[in-house]
Amino acid sequence: MTKVQVNVGSLADIGKRFTSAWHRAAQGEVVDETHVTFLNVQTMLDTLSPRRLDMLRHVRQHGAGNVRELAHALGRDYKNVHHDVAVLESAGLLLREGRKLSAPWDELQANVSLIAAQ
Repeated sequence: MTKVQVNVGSLADIGKRFTSAWHRAAQGEVVDETHVTFLNVQTMLDTLSPRRLDMLRHVRQHGAGNVRELAHALGRDYKNVHHDVAVLESAGLLLREGRKLSAPWDELQANVSLIAAQ
């Protein structure tokens, strides 16, 4: 199962995850992780709206040859789907190869720490 880990944290948190992965790889461990970090909860919630999560599910299950095809399959306005694709692509949750869109993860795992960053 492939998963993307969505985190809310600081730039320091991103650096710590990177450093940890780097050290583990240097010790010979195979490191195959995908992380997306938002700097605050509101941005994460705005990005992962119910409609965008539905879009990610659809693309994961059926793929999408292009944005117009995706809008038609979802029964949504092209302009709104185009905007949602841009937001998800910018966050690293939707990938584009040429015009083709993909969401290669089986699971999106969200983590929100209740402990203030040190």
